[in-house]
Amino acid sequence: MRTNDLSGTAVQLISTPDNPVPASPTLMRVVTADGLSLRAVHWLPETGKTRGTVCLIQGRAEFIEKYFEVVGELLSRGFAVVAFDWRGQGLSGRQVKNARKGHVRRFGDYRFDLEAICDDVLSQMPEPHFALAHSMGAAIVLNAAYEGWLPFRRLVAMTPMVGISMIKHQRSVRILAGILKWFGLGKAFVPGGGATSISTKPFKRNRLTSDPRRYARNAEAAVAVGDGAIGSPTVSWLDAAFRFMGRFNDPRYALKIRIPTLVIAAGEDPVCDTPTIERFASRLKSGHAIVIPGARHEIMMEADVIREQFWAAFDAFIPGSPDVFDAHPEPVKVSAAEELDSSRVETAVAGGDNPATIRR
Repeated sequence: MRTNDLSGTAVQLISTPDNPVPASPTLMRVVTADGLSLRAVHWLPETGKTRGTVCLIQGRAEFIEKYFEVVGELLSRGFAVVAFDWRGQGLSGRQVKNARKGHVRRFGDYRFDLEAICDDVLSQMPEPHFALAHSMGAAIVLNAAYEGWLPFRRLVAMTPMVGISMIKHQRSVRILAGILKWFGLGKAFVPGGGATSISTKPFKRNRLTSDPRRYARNAEAAVAVGDGAIGSPTVSWLDAAFRFMGRFNDPRYALKIRIPTLVIAAGEDPVCDTPTIERFASRLKSGHAIVIPGARHEIMMEADVIREQFWAAFDAFIPGSPDVFDAHPEPVKVSAAEELDSSRVETAVAGGDNPATIRR
């Protein structure tokens, strides 16, 4: 399962016994406008006509292999799938010598990655196009929607990184990151950080999932991808992340997002701040939020009872009503079709044993 990238080195997907590669992937290298090489892959469902294409957009420190189960579930629903590794993680290119450092100079650089994937991969895939984005990736996609260039018909934003809860004394940490960067330490690990992937740390007291089986599967995958499973972020990444998240605090920001959006937050998220996510989602003109009780940060890697609620909400929202795909004129208003889809999401998740809370 190899092909040659543009620089002549092999690009591959790595299987483990509990995490096989979904059948018939098409692998490639995509080069960004600023010259970085990204690992990318796409799949087509085996059964006839597709319902469109879902682009899986990772969070920080993730890699394609973590999403094999989700890819299979999307293919079984009749969707084509596109996935890729952000710069600085997975098996994509790096901007520092130590491949284990989660580094980026500024969050604006991630736009190069997303644009390259949309232009070189997604544009060749069956329409309509949808995004299923997690954490950092969800925040990047929401910002692209705000800027008005995102080529997706609908967006599902999972635990978006519009605010974080895992760092205490955030003001002090933000000032410290800025000072360290000013002194030329932007490429250093954050104080106390290191090369160990969060996916390989002990299950007890982990921030990601309550499911020990999926946690162990992802830990095994992280070991298999080696340096693709990065460690802590750099000072520069942290400074850039604080600057990036600050823009979501503007009450007018969410009003400019015109793409129909479903925000899914975790009731017990120790990484991203759920109340901040809810406040942001409440301002969306064409969107709403659900909160899944008991879920930790990685909802798609959670226990079955939690994942069932996620998939119920996803299935009710994607692909959605065709008339919603038309461009929204100014001023943006929630259409009757979107109101119907919101009701479908509420009805779908309300049937579970631990039903999600809806935020309108």
